[in-house]
Amino acid sequence: MSGIPKEQLDGKNLATTYLTHHAFMRYYAHGTRKQLPKTLQEAIKFFADTRNTFMAQMRWPEGVTCPYCEGKAVSYLSTRRKWKCMNKACHKQFSVKVGTIMEDSPIGLDKWLAAMWLIANAKSGISSYEIHRALGVTQKSAWFLLHRIRLAMQTGTFKKLSGEVEVDETYIGGLARNMHATIKHRRITSSGRKDKVAVMGILERGGEVRVEVVSDTSPKSLQGGIKRHVEKGADLFTDSFWSDRGLNSEYAHQVINHALEYVRGNVHTNGIENFWSLLKRSIKGTYVSVEPFHLFRYLDEQTFRFNQRKGKDADRFIQAVRQVAGKRLTYEGLTGKTTEH
Repeated sequence: MSGIPKEQLDGKNLATTYLTHHAFMRYYAHGTRKQLPKTLQEAIKFFADTRNTFMAQMRWPEGVTCPYCEGKAVSYLSTRRKWKCMNKACHKQFSVKVGTIMEDSPIGLDKWLAAMWLIANAKSGISSYEIHRALGVTQKSAWFLLHRIRLAMQTGTFKKLSGEVEVDETYIGGLARNMHATIKHRRITSSGRKDKVAVMGILERGGEVRVEVVSDTSPKSLQGGIKRHVEKGADLFTDSFWSDRGLNSEYAHQVINHALEYVRGNVHTNGIENFWSLLKRSIKGTYVSVEPFHLFRYLDEQTFRFNQRKGKDADRFIQAVRQVAGKRLTYEGLTGKTTEH
């Protein structure tokens, strides 16, 4: 490794020696990464020593790159734990947080990484109060931090679902009997589903789920969602609510009438209903009260965990970390003071 002793590349010295060299990056990718933590306790200890180098490897596997000009000629400032771009037209200093969901955050990387580990692997989610107590940050900071991590969990793709696909809709909204009188007066204006949010879910059996808030459950809205996410010719399974939605012309559409039966051979919607149970368990049991304005963020969170269900804790965490760059959410955007999402 170009004469750099291995002991200089271990532990805390990683942040101050050879960090910007491609040889180190190859060493880290094929060496240290094999010892990634498997439990939260191991993760906290690991990130306390290697947080800067870990994030650098995850974000720049081919070598540190300036987020401002994309130049690769950079120098590490060990006293400041930052890099400096050596491009004469740039010369800006930057940390690993710049250009990510963590930009401008005073919270240390060790706490950010621990929070990512927790939310990526909490099957029923984790509340801001739990993060506040566990990491020693304020509840307000924990709430903002979790929403930014949910943004990282958001995954956009043009790949359509195929094969056997289940489609269903549900309604998200608190139970009136559990609400404080002032909240009930603001949210509940009638009985039934009027004051709840409609959500459509599409699941490829054995594969991914796609979930989105819909303005209504009209044929136009629902068919649009299916056409965006499902390949033509796929085997489509729905309940009787979808029986007259005009899907037979483009899909092999089969319906199960839940008033009579729940399974008929391979015709059922048990997979997507299992996802709904996980989603509602997290909302009712962990988050308790979710504003409709923020609901899509909680859908992103549950969708991420479900789609990464076949991996281990470390796999889900690594995937979340790899998605932090190129995304930004300010407090003004989060609270609706700007149009930012």
